[in-house]
Amino acid sequence: MSRIFSGIQPSGELHVGNYLGAVKNWVSLQAQFESFFCIVNYHAITVPYEPDDLRRRTRDMAIGLLASGLDPKRCALFVQSQVPEHTELAWIFNTLTPLGELERQTQFKEKSGRQEQVMAGLLNYPVLQAADILLYRADLVPVGEDQVQHLELSRVVARNWNARFAPDAPFFPEPQPKLTPTRRIVGLDGQAKMSKSLGNTIGILESPEAIWDKLRPAVTDPARQRKSDPGDPDKCPVIYQLHRAFSPPETVSEVEANCRGAKWGCVDCKNALLAPLLAELAPVRERAASLEANPGQVDELLASGAEKARVVARETLHEVKVRMGLPEQR
Repeated sequence: MSRIFSGIQPSGELHVGNYLGAVKNWVSLQAQFESFFCIVNYHAITVPYEPDDLRRRTRDMAIGLLASGLDPKRCALFVQSQVPEHTELAWIFNTLTPLGELERQTQFKEKSGRQEQVMAGLLNYPVLQAADILLYRADLVPVGEDQVQHLELSRVVARNWNARFAPDAPFFPEPQPKLTPTRRIVGLDGQAKMSKSLGNTIGILESPEAIWDKLRPAVTDPARQRKSDPGDPDKCPVIYQLHRAFSPPETVSEVEANCRGAKWGCVDCKNALLAPLLAELAPVRERAASLEANPGQVDELLASGAEKARVVARETLHEVKVRMGLPEQR
């Protein structure tokens, strides 16, 4: 069985963008691949944060992932900092990664331009990401289109290490992207990718009332100033996209016809979205409530996932150290 790895930062409660863009796909893939899913809390400390807030966000993310359908019997779900081999391998890879490769990374250029003082962790972020993936010698990495560049760096790192220490039979596979079937989800403002930092999200655990309060003012086709104006669903950056993700095909067809024919106003379209959206998220909220009531169970599941991960991680790091002439503690 081929192996996959993917990670998600502990931004707190999962939102619809995470759910559609990554997590729903992971739930499907865990039945098809040997799967490792990681809450990457070391990546989260490359920007200023409060320790108590990070702990809370990490737990909330774990609850959201489990409630969404990740099954600890089918996959390893764990927190990055509980598997120290991630950072050890990252240091090793730092010694083989050209500085120019890191400075060319789009995310580094964007984030460093907004900071008064740029920390080394921000520059080395992609090296840790490469270590996350290669530690499990993953064949495939489920990613969105915006993360393909970082995956390319993982292949460069694997290639460099193999050329130096495993020239005859490559030890690390060059991981390939497995693009998620859902394109990136536009936020409720209709401008940017759905992101909690931008405040344009719908949390998957929010109440029906809170979800409707966010849907109601969401951006729609700018050509529809009045109900009598015909619209183009493909120019409705948020609601039509969510209909295609949550509504049955017959509803999507109805939405398209009524929008183009000016038979529905935008509020009618949003009303039609609310029911299927809530129907899919209701069991997720129910499972999350159960997990929140049993915090010990969440800790046990994460510890079990970390132990599964460490079995593979130890094997990989042992082989790396042997080939590199690095003695291990007996």
